[in-house]
Amino acid sequence: MIEVAITKLSSKGQIVIPSHLRKDFKIGEELLILKKDNQVILQRMKNIDKKFKEELKFALRTEKALTKYEKGEFKQKSAKEFLEDLEKW
Repeated sequence: MIEVAITKLSSKGQIVIPSHLRKDFKIGEELLILKKDNQVILQRMKNIDKKFKEELKFALRTEKALTKYEKGEFKQKSAKEFLEDLEKW
């Protein structure tokens, strides 16, 4: 059965999930939000398998790094400098 509700976006960018739709949710539960064009999908993370979670986290880190690169926020280093910094980690 599909349950339907209408909600609003707050001035802080928050969306309220109506109580009858969130009765099975727990406070602090992680939710995945996927957006493509005008469609938004909300999925409970506990229902997503571990491999997909890891791939999603990697994709998000990669996208963040690409955005920083496109903004010119990456530093250029020689291979030697990079390896020296890597040793410090």
